[in-house]
Amino acid sequence: MAPALSIGARENIAAALNDLPQFRGTTSPQTTGTNVASGLAPVDLRGLGVSRTLVLLDGRRFSGDNDLNSVPSILVKAVDVVMGGSSAAWGSGAVAGVVNMVVDQDFSGVKLGVRHGISTYGDAAVHGIDGAVGTSFADARGHLVLGGEYVASAGVVPKTARSHVGRWATVATSDGAFRITPDVGFANAAVGGLILTGSLAGKAFTPEGGLRDFQFGTVVGNDMIGGEGPSNDTISPLVAPQKHYSGLARASFQISSWLTLSGEIRHARAWDDHVWFGDNNRGNISISADNAFLSPAVRALLSAAGETGFTMGRFNSDFPFPRIDYQRVATQGTLAVDGKIGTHWRWSGYYSHGAYRSDIDTPGFVLASNFAQAVDSVLDPVGGQPICRVKLTNPSSLCVPINLFGDGAPSAEALAYIQGSPHQRALSALDVAGVSLRGEPISLPAGPVSVAAGGEVRRESIHQHVGALDSARAFRSFNFAAYSGSFFVKETFAEMLLPVTSAKAAISNIKLDVAARMLDYDVTSTSWSWKIGVTGDVAPGLAARLSRSRDIRSPNLSELFTQATIGYNTITDPLKGTSVYVQNVGGGNRSLRPETADTVTLGMALTPRGANLRLSLDYYKIRVRDVISTLSPQDLVTRCFDGAHDLCTRVVRDAAGNVIQTNASYLNLSQYRTEGIDAELSATMPLREITSLPGDLTLRMSANWVDKFVIDDGVSRFDYAGSQGNAFNPGVPHLRASMIVGYALDDFSARVRMRYLAAGSYNKLVNIINNAIPAYSYLDCEITKEIMARRGWSGLELSLNIANMLNKKPPPQSLYSPYYDVVGRFMTVGLRIHL
Repeated sequence: MAPALSIGARENIAAALNDLPQFRGTTSPQTTGTNVASGLAPVDLRGLGVSRTLVLLDGRRFSGDNDLNSVPSILVKAVDVVMGGSSAAWGSGAVAGVVNMVVDQDFSGVKLGVRHGISTYGDAAVHGIDGAVGTSFADARGHLVLGGEYVASAGVVPKTARSHVGRWATVATSDGAFRITPDVGFANAAVGGLILTGSLAGKAFTPEGGLRDFQFGTVVGNDMIGGEGPSNDTISPLVAPQKHYSGLARASFQISSWLTLSGEIRHARAWDDHVWFGDNNRGNISISADNAFLSPAVRALLSAAGETGFTMGRFNSDFPFPRIDYQRVATQGTLAVDGKIGTHWRWSGYYSHGAYRSDIDTPGFVLASNFAQAVDSVLDPVGGQPICRVKLTNPSSLCVPINLFGDGAPSAEALAYIQGSPHQRALSALDVAGVSLRGEPISLPAGPVSVAAGGEVRRESIHQHVGALDSARAFRSFNFAAYSGSFFVKETFAEMLLPVTSAKAAISNIKLDVAARMLDYDVTSTSWSWKIGVTGDVAPGLAARLSRSRDIRSPNLSELFTQATIGYNTITDPLKGTSVYVQNVGGGNRSLRPETADTVTLGMALTPRGANLRLSLDYYKIRVRDVISTLSPQDLVTRCFDGAHDLCTRVVRDAAGNVIQTNASYLNLSQYRTEGIDAELSATMPLREITSLPGDLTLRMSANWVDKFVIDDGVSRFDYAGSQGNAFNPGVPHLRASMIVGYALDDFSARVRMRYLAAGSYNKLVNIINNAIPAYSYLDCEITKEIMARRGWSGLELSLNIANMLNKKPPPQSLYSPYYDVVGRFMTVGLRIHL
């Protein structure tokens, strides 16, 4: 991994970038413990969404959902981050900016590494090995580079492994507000079953099928504070376990002084099989008094009360708990040719084909119809044995009756009948070819004029198949959806860098940068992106810059073609003043329009003469119109309540006014608007200038101030700046900053980093009494020691990394947080050999 990203010994490049102030950890093991994005590692600049950050490998698109797990970090010598709209120069989709990973194509030698990390609590273990080899051949006309890595992370399971996270929830108060509260469980379910209606309400079933008093805490709607209310948090992961390997091989050969041919193959796989989230019954099981498994004593109590049955809830911890078993496999091959024409022109062309497979199985989910039939059991009038009632009218039914009365009561045969495994098999493909020409055709008094032009054609497709039970929507809680589709796009671009004044002018080195790109998508329409920028030295050591850009992002495959998906979320309902667990339906939308973004940046850079110091400040303002997005279930309900009546069609309530479903399919929102300031300071000082000590001191500070982050749907307007509690709320802190102080000798280095997050709110959209989150800071350190020239080795490097040195605990209810560390102090030791 590039040295600037090595501190903290993060698992991959995406995790390292997420430590930088301009990035948001929207998708990470910490935010995907209970969703299908587990194992993915994309990046999100400025919190505008992972789809608005263009991720490239050596300037080219790669297959795999922008998943940085699919690139071996040992071969990445640098990561170029371009902030702000860059579609005209780099390609469509670069609304927030570009992350370009640069492969060390000229690496020579051998390097091997191994590392092991573990938290201060003895969990979250990470093991990693990597290696790379590079060599020249054919009298140095050819060069071959190979590299790969393997990383296994145990994650943190369950959520209650961290006291500030597990069993915390937002609970309604008596005055219509909400409070973030600890020790929250289900009020309408119990291990083994809880009766909720009739004369026996409040009774729970013992393992033997008898009754006992359920220990209630404080009941608030369907939640309960204290008591014995169960929670998925005692089983589901806090940080998702995952494993991945990746490998890359690249060969180049200089055919002549003006022509070079190269080829590259990349292969990666991410996978795991871990516990997921529960498929429980929260107050929705109807039991008849003649149920075959009810004890005679319970039947007698019902008869005495004149009752024909009751409703119960059940925490199904004695069912095989749902798991997610996934693998994501990316393979891509690229052929490229680079050439020169004379001394001023360079040209290149390439073709690349990539395939990305995503296979997911989630065994342990309940089949709705089978469950309903199995629960409705009676005694066989002939043999006196429990049978499904349906068998009285359909003797050929395969139904197996289930006993739900008591922990451990269900039989293996009944569980096999009522449960199944949703699954999907998805294959996406990327075919892309491009050509470009760059050169300096003329020189002006101020310097040479640089121009570039080229084009790219690209086809992306996906085919996702699901099981027959998924297609029939047979699972009551979760079904995958089949979809397929493709699009074809043609892009042409031109760029010119025009020097206006020379180094001797009053305002020197003024350069004008103009770029334009035409994008022609077969599923939407033809559109243009462009950028105009100017830079110049307004004083010795002081440079200024100004740019204005128009950027385009067309809908991607999943946004266009995904069929209905179903999941469940806990939300707070401002209309009823309660927290509810509701079904959320998502999906694609083929009527989506392209997004249009306008970005303005204004900045300066100070580099005093004779000093190893650089300071830069950049103001940015971004406005994205026709935003392609989904609103979270919470946002849908809140915005509907606040007057966005068109969104109310996406919130389904029952006759009593309770939310029972939300529809979060993709749509074109009105706009995003964000503006802020980026700042960076770097300095180097040789200690010999002030002392007799050897070595260099280094300082690097970076910060991102966000003044506003507004989502406006045309009716309601919310500013999410400072709303920073969890990944499903699109908020960002007002201020994030990082400061690294380092000391380096020839064979030793030590660096300490402070990460800072300004004070904010858990969720500004909800009236939460204890909504405030104080300012947070974390300390990390990295120490490396090199042992040189030992028995033929050119170098042996030992390293120690400690993240969150002070073991700072996260704010309460930091589940799925994109910013706060829920793992705690984490120490990694590493060994690397250079041969």
